[in-house]
Amino acid sequence: KRTLLPLRRAEVSTVIFPCRLTVQPPEMQSMVLELLECIPPLLLLLLACGLDHVLFTMLSIIQQHSFVQYSFHSSHHLAVQVTGTSLMARLLRSTIGALNTSSDTQLETSNFACLPQPQGMTRQQYVGSCLPLAVLALLCLAQVYTYRLRRAIAAFYFPKREKSRVLYLYNKLLRQRQSFVHRQRKRITRRAQQHPGLGTSLLEWCCRRWPRLRRWTRRSCTVCGAPETPRDRVCPAPACSALYCRPCW
Repeated sequence: KRTLLPLRRAEVSTVIFPCRLTVQPPEMQSMVLELLECIPPLLLLLLACGLDHVLFTMLSIIQQHSFVQYSFHSSHHLAVQVTGTSLMARLLRSTIGALNTSSDTQLETSNFACLPQPQGMTRQQYVGSCLPLAVLALLCLAQVYTYRLRRAIAAFYFPKREKSRVLYLYNKLLRQRQSFVHRQRKRITRRAQQHPGLGTSLLEWCCRRWPRLRRWTRRSCTVCGAPETPRDRVCPAPACSALYCRPCW
């Protein structure tokens, strides 16, 4: 039975490896979508913090420039003097003497009780407001790893279904690999039928005449485009010298 391992370079980017700590390309799209959903709450939080700062600044200015203090001071002294020694004088002194009054009034008041008393948010309050959103973003990053557990949980409770899924993945990758080889074979055939340019022909002639020059040229696999490695194979045909990586060979 044909095996799929090791996977080709183009196949690695389409498969999720559960044991890898890095976020893989198939998971990147869902993670980015989840992070994009965090943007509206973030904008709402920034708007709320901005409005809070603007209102605090406005009320502070009103408090500083609208403060008015009143100071009232009055002094009152009334004295009626009746002179004489007659009976009428004595009667008037005893009667009008009650009108003699003296008062000293000093009053200070302000509109401090009517002014707004704004209180700005502290750093701890700002951190407490942003903490839930930060936790939400971390959960969006961590859910990539929790999604990987779905296959293990499903395989534990439904082993037959897991076997069907593995068989489907095997057949799918096998069909993709066969179609990929077929397409690459056609592409290589078309490229071989094309007349190479002057620069390419000169470079190939120099490399065949002086094989050490191949160390300084950047070559890649003719099929998958992987960079050259020491384990790559070169086509034994004298007029070909095409490079193939080990899986493609």
